[in-house]
Amino acid sequence: MRAGRTPRTVENAAWPIWRRRLLLGVGLVVAGVIVYFGWAATVPRWWSQRVGSMVNGHLSVGLLLGLVFGICFTLLPLLAAWAGLHRRRSWKVTLSWLILALVLALPNLWTLGVVVGTGSGAHAGQRVMDVRAPWFRGSTLIGAVIAAVIFAGLMVFTRARWPRHDRRRGKGGSTDRAEEGEAEPGKAG
Repeated sequence: MRAGRTPRTVENAAWPIWRRRLLLGVGLVVAGVIVYFGWAATVPRWWSQRVGSMVNGHLSVGLLLGLVFGICFTLLPLLAAWAGLHRRRSWKVTLSWLILALVLALPNLWTLGVVVGTGSGAHAGQRVMDVRAPWFRGSTLIGAVIAAVIFAGLMVFTRARWPRHDRRRGKGGSTDRAEEGEAEPGKAG
């Protein structure tokens, strides 16, 4: 060791790591706030313009397109999330499925941002959708409810159709109590 230098202790070595983590956390929070306000000001306007150009003021198109968006972009994310969480997988595969579910849900999340948003972008988006995309917001909600009911029905149907082996067999391992009695003919019941 050189003269005049003191050895680094564990506490001295940990301080820069702790400080870096703190600065990284603060930086991520600040970046998140900036992204949120940028998103809140631009995305609702952009999305309402896209939907308005697709619907173009027609009530029937707004109704049909809202139902399609509500059903597709609710059912597909639910199925993707279920596929990611249904079985034990590595965290990377599960995270990939959940990111896919989030990406698939973006159109409904953008519509929700227009509907419940309180900023000027959301209010501008509401006005655009009132004029250029009538019935789209309400029918998107109805489609999302329909998709949630379909998903719940699929879950109930798959559980009833393909039960787990432990439920089908019972605790004793056989499928029927009458078979247990036949297996042991010497016992009187």
